[in-house]
Amino acid sequence: MIETRKLGAIGLEVIGVDASKTIDEDTARQLVSLWQEEGVLLFRRVGIDPELLLNLSRCFGELDPHPIPDLRVPEHPELILLTNKGGPRGPVYAFDGVPTYGRIPWHTDLAFQEVPNAGALLNMVEKATIGGRTAWLDTAAAYDALDESLQRRIEGLEVRFEFCTDLSRVRFGKENGTRVSEMKMNFPDYPPQARPLVWRHPQTGRTIMNICPLNLQGIVGMDQGDSDELLQTLIDKLCQPQFIYEHDWEEGDTVLWDNYRIMHRAEGHPLDVIRVVHRTTLRGSAKVGRAISPHAALVA
Repeated sequence: MIETRKLGAIGLEVIGVDASKTIDEDTARQLVSLWQEEGVLLFRRVGIDPELLLNLSRCFGELDPHPIPDLRVPEHPELILLTNKGGPRGPVYAFDGVPTYGRIPWHTDLAFQEVPNAGALLNMVEKATIGGRTAWLDTAAAYDALDESLQRRIEGLEVRFEFCTDLSRVRFGKENGTRVSEMKMNFPDYPPQARPLVWRHPQTGRTIMNICPLNLQGIVGMDQGDSDELLQTLIDKLCQPQFIYEHDWEEGDTVLWDNYRIMHRAEGHPLDVIRVVHRTTLRGSAKVGRAISPHAALVA
């Protein structure tokens, strides 16, 4: 029997699901309904066996190998491995003099693709003893809280997203970190994307916002100064405690989120602290953006 309890401002903890056993269709339907209603689900201490994560993940849709091959687990291509064990593969930044690994500002996954993933599940294999928390933000609840005049103002606008692997290139929510090592992974070339700022969720119909500070460059067709002012206003209104859940991990915890509706943020951890995470990616079916020229100006 499934039981639930509120996590905090957003999301639910799900109790009573055993991922080591076959999850029947009725239970799977209940889980999907909870996911679409709440946006974020926590399954505590599920375990760290990749097969458990894969079994649970398949309840929510078809799994997709991550588009960045260097992240995939060879023996389980539907999993990716996020870790600094064996040395960092991503860039290292120093914050207040502390070399830090894995910090990623607010974002949605694959915002640099026309068809992003529908969701993802993160499983903590080895938690960081210092730092390493992850936070999620509900853009649907944040949109509902906007005043009507601001809702009308942003209807019909498009925003430009660009693939970003260097925090020094982030235009919104920039943090004062200094890059101290380079990327050791290879990435495909992704063209910029134009995406509607206000969008309707393809499954639930809820109004959500495509605000992704990690990749966000500006509003298409708007003067840069006006664009920056409007986007910063929206980001300030989004990044409020009443729309955020932050998780302090225990090993075996698994969190599922709706990638259309929910942004997330990785706190990062000191470079000399080990953290090991597995993640699955739920295939998306809705085209959100359109590729635009890398040389296209924001103002038409």
